[in-house]
Amino acid sequence: MKRSPKAAARPKKPAPKAAAPRRARQRHNVYVIELDGAVLNHARFRNANPERDITKPCVYVGCTGLTPEKRFARHKAGIQANSYVRRYGLRLLPRLYAYANPMPYDAARDMEVELAIALQAEGYAVWQA
Repeated sequence: MKRSPKAAARPKKPAPKAAAPRRARQRHNVYVIELDGAVLNHARFRNANPERDITKPCVYVGCTGLTPEKRFARHKAGIQANSYVRRYGLRLLPRLYAYANPMPYDAARDMEVELAIALQAEGYAVWQA
């Protein structure tokens, strides 16, 4: 079967351009919440922090795609809340985390663990989900 001359003259469609690599959005945050000392009445919390310094507060470390303030409010309201934060959460401690925010999700997830380990090494009684 022969092609018509018009069909041969049609230009080919250009190949799709390769997508530029996406930059990770820096919208995630780590946060630290001070917990009331009464949380030490829970053996599970106490046993997770055998080397704690009694002069340092008990804290919860987390990461979120929200602002730390909004996430703290959600914990206190019982929305996707950690039970220790819901019952014993007092306030955010921005001096312990503000230097690192905001960051991409993977960095925030890693920073949450690293920050919890570092604070525990300094003597804080830490809970991290």
